[in-house]
This record gives sequence, C-alpha cells and structure tokens, in this order.
Amino acid sequence: MKKNIFKLKTKQLKEIAQSLQTKVENGLGKDNTEIQCIPTYINPKTSGIEGSALVLDLGGTNYRVATIDFVDGKASIHPENGWKKDLSVMKTPGFTEADLFKEQADPIGEIKMEGKMPIGYCFSYPAESMLNGDASLIRWTKGVDIKEMLGKPVGQPLRDYLNKENGDKFTEVKVINDTVASLFAGLTDSSYDAYIGLIVGTGTNMATFIRPDKIKKLNPEYKGEGLIPVNLESGNFYPPHLTVIDDKVDACSDSKGAQRFEKAVSGMYLGEILKSVFPCDEFEERFDAQKLTNIMNYPDIHKKRYVDVSRWIYKRSAQLVAASLAGLVMVLVSHDKSIKKIHLVAEGSLFWSEDRKGKNYKDLVSEELRKLLIEFNLSDVNVHISKMKNANLIGSAIAALS
Repeated sequence: MKKNIFKLKTKQLKEIAQSLQTKVENGLGKDNTEIQCIPTYINPKTSGIEGSALVLDLGGTNYRVATIDFVDGKASIHPENGWKKDLSVMKTPGFTEADLFKEQADPIGEIKMEGKMPIGYCFSYPAESMLNGDASLIRWTKGVDIKEMLGKPVGQPLRDYLNKENGDKFTEVKVINDTVASLFAGLTDSSYDAYIGLIVGTGTNMATFIRPDKIKKLNPEYKGEGLIPVNLESGNFYPPHLTVIDDKVDACSDSKGAQRFEKAVSGMYLGEILKSVFPCDEFEERFDAQKLTNIMNYPDIHKKRYVDVSRWIYKRSAQLVAASLAGLVMVLVSHDKSIKKIHLVAEGSLFWSEDRKGKNYKDLVSEELRKLLIEFNLSDVNVHISKMKNANLIGSAIAALS
C-alpha cells in the first residue's frame, strides 16, 4: 500500500468530533441510540470516604480482586495491586454463568478479610445501571458470549454466590463500568471543573459527569443529588471517514455493524486492520496492538511496508481518540461555560504504549486534542491527562462506599 488511506485531515477530525457531540446529546435524550449514554445511579462521594470494600475488576482478559481500606480519604490496597488472574477462558464457546462465578470466586479465598463489607464490582461490558446500584447486562463485547446472562443483573447473583461460598460476608454490591471507575478515581483530586474517564486498551470507551437537567431520559424515580455519572459506551460510535479496510474488518467480526469506533481504535482490532491491508500475507492468528507496536519499535526485523502501515494505523487510532475527546469536551462546555480545567484519567495498555522511534500514543492524542480545541475556539480549556495506578480498584471502592 503506497498511499496512506488512514490519513485524517484536520477538517475530517473536526467533523468526527462534531458527529460525536451530536450523537452524545442524542443519547442523553433517549434510549437505544448509537452512543447510549447510560446513566449510572451511584452518586460518588468526593470527600469523607471511609471504610473497607471488596473490589472485583473484570476486564477484557484479566480479573483482579482486592480489599481496599479508606482512612482519612486515602486508599490502601491489599494485596498491593490486587490478586490478578487470567480469565481469557471466558471467551471459549460453551462457557457458562456458573463457570464465570466459580472462576471469580476462587481468588477471594486467598484474601484476608475482617468483618462484613460491601462489594464494588468493576464490570467492563455494556450494562444498564439500576436504581439499587446493580447493573443489567446489555451485550457482551471483546469476544465474550455468555448468553444466559444477557438482560439480567450482574451484581446480585454473583454476590449471592460469593456469600454461599464465603459465609455471608458481603452486604451489598455496586456495579460500575471500568470507564466510570476511572472517572470516579479522578475525583481523588478535587481541583478540577470537570472529569472524564477514558479507556483505550482491548476495547475503548469514555465516561463523564452530566447535569441531571441535561439527561432527558433520566429515571424519574432517581432521587440522588448532584451530577450524574454517564457511561457513554462510545465504542459503538460510527464516525465519518472510516475506510474500506474498516468495512472489511467489521464484516469479518462477530459483531457486524456494532462497535465501529472500537474496531478502528482499540488494541483488539489494530492488528486485524493491518492483516486486512495485506490479505495474502501470513500473520499470526491472534494479532493485537502489542504485536503491531512491536513492528513499529523493531523496524529492522520487519518488512518496511508492514512498519509504514502499522505507523499509519497507530497514529490514526490516536487521532480518532483525540477527536472523540474534543467532541465530549464540546458537550461539557456547552452545558457549563465555566469549565476550563478538565481531569482526564486514561487507562488501557494501548493508550500508555510507547513508540521507540516516534511519538508515544498519549502524546499523539494530547497534541491532536490541543489542536482541535484551538480549532473549536476552546483554547482556554485545558485537559490534564493522568495515569492513576489502580484507578479501576479505587473507583470501584468509592462506588461501594458511597
């Protein structure tokens, strides 16, 4: 491929940002839209967080368990980074809800717990928040497909199973998306006007806080106060200016027509894009973003055409993320003109990946976002991007203890 079909001009990136802005506003107004904007009915404490919680973090591949103690608003995690387990077995055909519960329960026996405690469950799949803090599974992504769990609560059945195994140790369960967990973790620094949680790893998504009067579809029975955490499910955004290669990757996926933004941006799909550019060449079956960045980082041992195209795909992914962030910033500022300082907590292996021969992913996103904000006359809005260790665990504990 001689011509870079993945190149995006500033005008195109602006159109992508404006498209996301429009679709987010649409999602705040009604259900079943492209960008779903799912309200989370948990009002997180921003100060005075005290107590202990068990935290479960179910990601695209890994699962972590920890207990978190908050004393004077400071979190301590036991064991230090959580007890980690590879749970890619959940992607195998025929894997059941009972199998998942058993796998999730196993490490909990290894953790020292004193007394009863609530559970904060970070669940990284599209789920609709319920008024009691649980969440109902909308659909599986990232190659998982446990059909009997669809449309049902994910928290309470797991809590009941764990209580049966551990002797009634757990009082209640609060379920949040991983992006909302990152959003909550950002609240530990209260010096900002607004907050965004971002994931760019196996999958991609964004979350933020929205004023209740701007969410027309809010459940009228919700009696909480303050801003509402909203899980955008932005991986399902269908941006303009995708390519025929993206159409091909989508057509060969197990979720045709869905998650188009995720398929152009996230770690699970970047390798598939490269493979689709060279359909006659032989690549490993599992070819993710890590393998793509290896091609960029070690150009001497790879074909030049692979190196070039890998760079194009990597850069475009970062530009798309920057455009989506610019669109979300425009939503926030249109709701509240006083917003000038935004804390963005970013998670995910791709977002924090390094390019030894060029600009790292985070820097590509940061520079493109700055450019776009200037283009939209928002040069006085600053987005501070931070990496928080164990953001998922801390954010989930805040949910459990709020």
